[in-house]
Amino acid sequence: MHPFHWVPAAGKRHATTTERPGGGYPTGMTVPTLCDEELTADNSTTAWFWETCPVCNVEAHRLAGVPMATNFATRKTVKKSRA
Repeated sequence: MHPFHWVPAAGKRHATTTERPGGGYPTGMTVPTLCDEELTADNSTTAWFWETCPVCNVEAHRLAGVPMATNFATRKTVKKSRA
């Protein structure tokens, strides 16, 4: 179990260390994020498809002890072009 959770807010998926009430952040709840913002959660289905906040992503990887992939988009393109 990681020490953070993802929460859609302000047009991106952010990460937070705030405990999830009842297993999720209800729409309208103010949540402090790993990018040092206080944002309002949007727990709609569409919001989970938003892009990930890059600052929260780096910090979440740090907290989880998992290195960030480097040049993921470039590697994906190279693999496709070899096929």
